[in-house]
Amino acid sequence: MEKILKDLFGLSFTDVNQFLVKMGTQLVIAILILVIGFWFAKMVSKGIKKILRKSSIDEGLVTFLSSLLSMIIKVLVLVTSFTELGIEMTSFVALLGAAGLAIGMAFSGTLSNFAGGVMILVLKPFKVNDLIMIQGELGVVKEIQIFNTYLHTPDNKVIILPNGPVANGNIINYTKADKRRVDWTFSIAYGDDLKKAKELLEHYVKSESRILKEEDILIALGALAESSVDLVVRAWVKTDDYWPVFYALNERVYNEFEKEGLHFPFPQMDVHLEQKK
Repeated sequence: MEKILKDLFGLSFTDVNQFLVKMGTQLVIAILILVIGFWFAKMVSKGIKKILRKSSIDEGLVTFLSSLLSMIIKVLVLVTSFTELGIEMTSFVALLGAAGLAIGMAFSGTLSNFAGGVMILVLKPFKVNDLIMIQGELGVVKEIQIFNTYLHTPDNKVIILPNGPVANGNIINYTKADKRRVDWTFSIAYGDDLKKAKELLEHYVKSESRILKEEDILIALGALAESSVDLVVRAWVKTDDYWPVFYALNERVYNEFEKEGLHFPFPQMDVHLEQKK
């Protein structure tokens, strides 16, 4: 057997054993580099999050930087592992450079999402824990990562949106401002006492402690509809109180208008029949 190896390949058993030992050792080291390196990337990412959060840095920037640093470390680990196996990374980099145009076109969406993530963190149209609407999706921002933004909807679904379209699209931020205007429309029947309805609404608004009294309050006749007289009420509240105040006034009007002799109208049609003689 040794003679055959010597004649065909010019190798002895000693040469083959040395080669196998060397390759086995390199493979084991490469695997260890991958395992330890990826574990290290995970630990570094967690450590960076803890350090940045203690510094009161915006949560979106925390998740973005930690995920970016983790990715950089993983790329370096992969390069080191390939180098340990004897793969010439200079040739590999040259090959990537030659195929750079094709790769850039293939990953244009990914690069756009990365740029979008940077724009979000720099311009700050929203931050973690803001309630926003993006691309028709309403939810609370939970994470801003390198390529994606994570929203949690009111019914606790997780929506993952790519940062490119997010940064370039329309964004409605419901929590960025300290206060919001609440709009109501209450309807009474034709023939009801309009003055009394306005006085009651004014009383309800002024007795609601969460409504900001220093801001303008509007109570006016909004429209004369087909089956109802519509009154418009507008008042300002702190952003966090928007929905509690909205629901509270709706419930109070429903419970008390009827007691005060005011009626909630409904669509109706009068039909007149004539008897022919």
